[in-house]
Amino acid sequence: MRNTELWRDYELIDASNGERLERWGDIILIRPDPQAVFQTQRRNPLWKQAHARYIRSKTGGGRWERYKNVPDVWSIGYRDLTFNLKPMGFKHTGLFPEQAVNWDMMREIIEKANRPLNVLNLFAYTGGATVACLKSGASVTHVDASKGMVAWAKDNAVSCGVADKPLRWLVDDCGKFVDRELRRGRKYDAIIMDPPSYGRGPGGEVWKLEDMIFPLVQKCVDLLSDDPAFFVINSYTAGISPSVMEYILGVTAKKRFGGTVSSDEIGLPVTDSGMVLPCGGTAVWKGKSVN
Repeated sequence: MRNTELWRDYELIDASNGERLERWGDIILIRPDPQAVFQTQRRNPLWKQAHARYIRSKTGGGRWERYKNVPDVWSIGYRDLTFNLKPMGFKHTGLFPEQAVNWDMMREIIEKANRPLNVLNLFAYTGGATVACLKSGASVTHVDASKGMVAWAKDNAVSCGVADKPLRWLVDDCGKFVDRELRRGRKYDAIIMDPPSYGRGPGGEVWKLEDMIFPLVQKCVDLLSDDPAFFVINSYTAGISPSVMEYILGVTAKKRFGGTVSSDEIGLPVTDSGMVLPCGGTAVWKGKSVN
C-alpha cells in the first residue's frame, strides 16, 4: 500500500466502528468510512471533543452535527500547496488527502521530464491533482461536470499561486469532452482520471463506472501524444480493484506505447494504531521515457 508521510495539516487520528477521527488543520471531524470495520476501542479523548460529526440517514444522505464552531471555509497546506475546505452535504470536505501520494508521484515525473507536459485531468473535482501538476510546471486542462466543483478548483488555484499558469477550466461531461477532443485532433502528454462510481453529467448524462471505464480509457489513449509520460486512474469503487485498472491500462496504453504499468491500494497512516487505512486504489502507466 502506498501512502505519504508528508502531511502536517491533516491527520487521521483513529478509525473504528465505521468512522474516522480526523484533524483538518485545527478542526477535528468524525466522518463515516465503510473500510473501518474493526471494532477497536476509542481511547482517544478527541472522539468526544470533535468540532463536528457527519451522521448518515437511514433513508440516504445525512447531515453534519456541529458541536463547536466550524468555519464556513478554512484552509490547510500540503508541501507548497494550499487547499480550501468546507463541510459538504455528503460527508466530504473537498479534499481527498490520500491522493497526496499520487500528487507527489506526478510532480516527480513532470519535474524530471525536461520538457513541458500537457496534462488532461478528467473528473477533476476541486483540483488537487490540477494544482499539483501546475506547481511543477505542467499545463493542465481541468474537466468536471459540476460547475461548483470547478469554481472551487479555481479558488484552490488562487490559493496555491498557480491561477496564472497555462490551464483551461471546463464544466463538461468528461465522455463528451473526450469525443470532441478526438475530433479536434488534440493531444496530451499525460492523463489523470478520478471517476465516480455513479454520477450524472451537466446534461443529465448517466455515468456508471463498471460499464463505461474501459471504453473511455480506450478513447483517452487515442488522445495521448507520441511520447506520453503517464496515465493515472483512481477508483473508490469496491467492484473495480487496482488490479482491474492495471489490466485496463495494460491492454490499452502499454499495448500502444510500451512502458510499464502498476497498481496498488493507497491509504492514510492512522496515528493511534500505527496501521494504514485503505482509501481506494490507483493504477499507473508510465511511458518509456520516464521509466
